[in-house]
Amino acid sequence: MRTFLFVAACVSGVTLAGQEPESAAASFWSHLSQHCGQAFEGRRVIARDDRPDLLQGDERLIVHFRSCTDDVLALPFHIGMTDGSWDRSRTWLYSWHGEQLELRHDHRLPSGEPDHEGYTMYGGVSIEQGTAEVQRFLYTKRTADDGSALGWQIEIVPGERYTYGNFRGGDWTWRLDFDLSQPLAEVPPAPWGHE
Repeated sequence: MRTFLFVAACVSGVTLAGQEPESAAASFWSHLSQHCGQAFEGRRVIARDDRPDLLQGDERLIVHFRSCTDDVLALPFHIGMTDGSWDRSRTWLYSWHGEQLELRHDHRLPSGEPDHEGYTMYGGVSIEQGTAEVQRFLYTKRTADDGSALGWQIEIVPGERYTYGNFRGGDWTWRLDFDLSQPLAEVPPAPWGHE
C-alpha cells in the first residue's frame, strides 16, 4: 500500500510528508527486485557484428531472478543448446552502492570454478542520470576504435520486459529481450558454482 501511495503521489507531482522522492537508480533496483524468484524466456534481438557472437540465434534463453538481498541481485543467464545441453556459466550480478549501481559478470566453468583470469567479475558502474527503466554501465577498460564509450545497457519494464545488451556510443551492439509477462512454471537449476 505504501508503494502505491508513493507512486500515486509522484505521478501527481506531490511528495508525501516526510518522504524523499525515490531516485531513478532506486526505482530501477526496485523494478528488478520485484521479479525475484521468477524465471523468464527471452530471445536475441540484435546479433553482434563487431566480433564473434556468443549465440547462434537458435538457443533457448532463460534469465532467473534467483537471489535478491538489499544490496545484491543475482540473475543467472542459462543458454539451452539445440542438442539439449545447457550452458549455465553466467550470472549477472547487480550491486547497490547508495545512489550508484554496479554490474558484474560471474563466469564459471562446469566444475564450478571461476573461469580463466580476466574473464570473470568484469563489469562497470552506472553512468549518466539513468531512469527507472534504463541504466547504462560503462566498461572502463577499453573504448571502441573510434573512441566511443563501451558498456552494457539494461532496461526493465516491470511485468513486461527485461533487456540486457551492449552499447557502443549511442547504439546497441548486442541485445537480448526477456518476456516478463510469462513467468516459467519451473525455474532452472542453480548456475555452475552456485549449488
